[in-house]
Amino acid sequence: MNAPNDHPELAHKTADFAIDRWENEGGAHGHDSPDLHYGRRVEADRSWTVYHVFTGVPARIDGNTMIGLTHRVATDGMLSLNRRNEVDRRGG
Repeated sequence: MNAPNDHPELAHKTADFAIDRWENEGGAHGHDSPDLHYGRRVEADRSWTVYHVFTGVPARIDGNTMIGLTHRVATDGMLSLNRRNEVDRRGG
């Protein structure tokens, strides 16, 4: 038998945090894919950064470091870099 949940607001906050983290890291994708090297994260100042998921280092596109971005620009940059990895790996 389960114990009563005396703090349902904590469970809700934990779920919200998990969803926020999932969205920041790019949402649903196959974690086993070798092409998904880039994620996005929200920073303390509420700007967004596209970063290399294995090193944590901010990504660069055309010489520009992908920091201080809007949510939309970070998402587009992350998707573009991951697509580029897929094309490069497949030799296209």
